[in-house]
Amino acid sequence: MLSIRENTSTLVIKNSKFIGVSFQVHSLEDINNCLLRIKEMYKDATHYCYAYILDGSIKCSDDGEPSGTAGMPILDVLKKNDLNHVLVIVVRYFGKVKLGAGGLVRAYSNCTSLCIKDNIITLRNAFYVNLIFGYENVKIVDNIIDGYKVLNKDYSEKIMYTAIIDEKCLDNLRSINGIDI
Repeated sequence: MLSIRENTSTLVIKNSKFIGVSFQVHSLEDINNCLLRIKEMYKDATHYCYAYILDGSIKCSDDGEPSGTAGMPILDVLKKNDLNHVLVIVVRYFGKVKLGAGGLVRAYSNCTSLCIKDNIITLRNAFYVNLIFGYENVKIVDNIIDGYKVLNKDYSEKIMYTAIIDEKCLDNLRSINGIDI
């Protein structure tokens, strides 16, 4: 399965600035968090158009642009590249020059293509795990799961991490005494 690394691209067309940001996502909560983060980063933007593919769930938004000129072109690029677990948001700062429907479609498509270019990755089989371990193992666990998606960390009497890892990481964790998976 193909997905994407987080990346940013910028395109300026007739004074309008388009900023594309790609994310690898694993849940609707991830998608909502990314949208909130981008809206906070680019507070004064005119539009926040996006599309995502997450397993069987597909959605796109024109966010006030003429219908079909922003979200669908973003989604089309994602589909043509056979991506999954991916969200692309294209932020637009309106440059006071109307681009027309065709110009908008080209702008959003091109910005998305730039954003994903050379950033497509292959997703391996992944495992959603809860790890429970003592404080004496925190450095070992952190070292093993470095680079993987950690969804939650809870420090109580014992430490509990919720993470998405691959089989190799799972095998490495199983080899450590004192870690419950």
